[in-house]
Amino acid sequence: MFPVLCLALLAAPVLADITDAPASAPTPVHAVTLTDELERPWGLAFLPDGSMLVSERPGRLRRVGADGAVSAPIEGLPEIAVKGQGGLLDVALHPDFVTNRRVYFAYAAGNGLLGDFGTEVAWGEMDGERLKNVRVIFRATPKAGGGRHFGGRLLFDRDGLLYISLGDRGDRDRAQDLGDHNGSVIRLRDDGSVPDDNPFVGRAGARPEIYSYGHRNVQGLALEPGGKTVWGLEHGPQGGDEVNRLAPGRNYGWPVITYGVNYGIGTRIGEGTAKAGMEQPVYYWDPSIAPSGLTFYQGDKFPDWQGNLLAGALKYELLSRLVMKDGQVVAEEQLLKGQLGRIRDVDVGPDGYIYLLTDESRGRLVRLEPGRE
Repeated sequence: MFPVLCLALLAAPVLADITDAPASAPTPVHAVTLTDELERPWGLAFLPDGSMLVSERPGRLRRVGADGAVSAPIEGLPEIAVKGQGGLLDVALHPDFVTNRRVYFAYAAGNGLLGDFGTEVAWGEMDGERLKNVRVIFRATPKAGGGRHFGGRLLFDRDGLLYISLGDRGDRDRAQDLGDHNGSVIRLRDDGSVPDDNPFVGRAGARPEIYSYGHRNVQGLALEPGGKTVWGLEHGPQGGDEVNRLAPGRNYGWPVITYGVNYGIGTRIGEGTAKAGMEQPVYYWDPSIAPSGLTFYQGDKFPDWQGNLLAGALKYELLSRLVMKDGQVVAEEQLLKGQLGRIRDVDVGPDGYIYLLTDESRGRLVRLEPGRE
């Protein structure tokens, strides 16, 4: 049994200099650790029976019960390259999972003796504690050396289309190259085919799978409540982490424009912070909080949070609650700083509670519940 951690949240942002948004009113919460027996957990999906699938970056997929019991690794995964930031990344259920049992997952894969790696996406049918009939539906092209910026977040929209985030693989200029998947957000049908209305279908020299581009390393995707708009949460360099409202065919600027600077030396990257034809973020942090994991709150357990964006942060080990009004951030509350560890993912469960994963060698699955005043 794990202790319940009762936290009275601060009335001002923990890092007051990273945002212009005023502080939201504090909210007391309980943080309940369901398990700390996960190794570098990365993504989370809720199964109909109340259990959860959790991916571990070292290459394992596990089922975690509502009581925190952790299964042996699910069998049937393809070969996964555990390289730097790469490994087994996000996991998502097909919208018709109840009937087709399809589990989708993103992972890093190599290309044999060449020594290059890239993000791939596959699905398999869940059959007990194994995946069968596994099929790869997307391979980011071209692959590259190094172990940085794989992206790897997955999201289905209300039309059943699949969004995949891809980092620039540490090679900045790739994000502006429409002939290169990396540094973009991809949109596909559930079988890996390209929707006819993708923005670059039929454009010479462009990859038709690309939905938006100019991204450094998107590690959070969330679907706007009541709509079709997808939002992205993106790592900046030293400063300039961004929340973006994604739109088809738009260029989000990296590395031509950014609010961040070069690591260590603080020099400017690109041409500044704005340029015609390139999108501005809805919100950004400077210095960086190293964000990962994004969701809109929809549930009955935190009624005052309806429609708020929840963003996990690795570097400052916090959960950022962004209060939204008319598509803009009007206030921020920073929760849990230094209490749980590096927050890798944040999701809202079918029960209305908020679930967090921490990126640690003994990573936690945590449930947030309303606290007492």
